[in-house]
Amino acid sequence: MSVKATVISQIQQIADHSSTSLPPLTDDLVLLDSGLDSLAIAILVARLEETLGFDPFTQSDDTAYPVTLGDFIRFYEHAAACVDVDSRHAS
Repeated sequence: MSVKATVISQIQQIADHSSTSLPPLTDDLVLLDSGLDSLAIAILVARLEETLGFDPFTQSDDTAYPVTLGDFIRFYEHAAACVDVDSRHAS
């Protein structure tokens, strides 16, 4: 499953579990307008770390946080690419 599909799937699962109605999950959706509160976002990040095996927020020196869903997904995709590069260099 792609990083994008994993992120979307986890968002939908969290929303379903909390009976939260989601707007269309488009790249330009502002995370603050997604219907997920700060606890749900924290759960999302924890679940993604468990599922993907990394947390880009702890790996990044960048202090700018993603604003839109597209930014969030690209942030994870970039981190996934870096993790893959790092693991190939360790071999």
